Amino acid sequence: MGARETVEITGHLMDSGILSRVLDDIRDYGADFVLEQFDVGHEAHDPSSARITVQADDDASLQRLLMRLQTRGVNQLGHADATLAVADRAGVLPDGFYSTTDLETRVRLDGEWYDVENPEMDCGLVVDESPSGGPRVRTVPISDVVRGMRVVVGAAGVRVTPPDSRPAGGSTALPQAGTVAERPQAVLVRQVADGMREARSSGRRLLWVAGAAVVHAGGVPPLAALVRAGWVDVLFAGNAMATTDIEAALRGPAAEGAVSTPDAEHGHEHRVRSVNTIRRAGSVAAAVRDGVLVSGVMHALVTHGKPFVLVGSVRDDGLLPDVHTDVVEGRRAMRAEVRDVGYCLMMAAQRHAVATCTILPASVPLVCVDIDPATVTRLTDRGAGQSRGIVTDVGLFLEQLALELVADYRRG
Repeated sequence: MGARETVEITGHLMDSGILSRVLDDIRDYGADFVLEQFDVGHEAHDPSSARITVQADDDASLQRLLMRLQTRGVNQLGHADATLAVADRAGVLPDGFYSTTDLETRVRLDGEWYDVENPEMDCGLVVDESPSGGPRVRTVPISDVVRGMRVVVGAAGVRVTPPDSRPAGGSTALPQAGTVAERPQAVLVRQVADGMREARSSGRRLLWVAGAAVVHAGGVPPLAALVRAGWVDVLFAGNAMATTDIEAALRGPAAEGAVSTPDAEHGHEHRVRSVNTIRRAGSVAAAVRDGVLVSGVMHALVTHGKPFVLVGSVRDDGLLPDVHTDVVEGRRAMRAEVRDVGYCLMMAAQRHAVATCTILPASVPLVCVDIDPATVTRLTDRGAGQSRGIVTDVGLFLEQLALELVADYRRG
């Protein structure tokens, strides 16, 4: 007979396409299903609900499928406690561990439900004691597992709550994926600006992820202005973005938009010399303090006390002293800065954008701006349910956003 479980899902199942994706997941895992109940909302804003009995060949296959379905917001009907197993090796999760989603998550222990502190996808769930006594549940990446940790295994006793699949009306609604080419860009920029204002008014932080294309596209003046005006609370980037910005600052305004490109004469030499200048100073902050670096995005971040996390790659031909060369340490530094983030903007930074998506809760709205539609597609494929894409030139977008948010900003 195999193993079976009854699950339920609630939301805007028809117009969002979630139900069809749930059924596709069941088929992809070689399982079967019976749609026991399906209630369609009467009005357009009413949620629908579905109850499905899922059957797999064995319990291990069923548990993996149930975990997969939870990425769609599907929960089991039963209310059993979560099962725990002890990690017997550092850096290794127990077999059958619950693989987390980025959704708001709760875990049932001894008949009580406990919130997971920091929802993050592709981690394990660890249960330990809170400072006040009693259970504490948190996500832990596989690299940070310590021998003896109590880890949730299987999908029992875990419930997720997805964000509303249809944003509320009004100017703060995010631009919807799939319609970015159909709306005037001024409208999209205004919607993003309103979302940033809302996050700021609620005391949440604004996270930016930027690639080197921001500099190449002439986006340094507007982004630096946004930093100075308080619209950037933390920046994630790679070595390339920071070095390109610094190179443009050291070489002067004429270099902006045409620095370190493969076809630029002596382009890579300019970059390495710029890196060497910062290394001689000791850090980006020291170069600003000593008057070596006097403009650009990195200068604005330092002078306004805004943190940044730079994580390098094997492609980097000259590393700034501030760059994390160990990617595990780099991700830890990024995790330390995502608490209280209420809005995230990703500017032409595909790899860092994907990395950021995996450590942010699904409740944080994401806006990805890139000239390449494939970047937007890849971001959505990583499971960021709140992500929206705008296909446009990042320099033009930043100019328009600065005009919308910075009172005294003037184009160029």
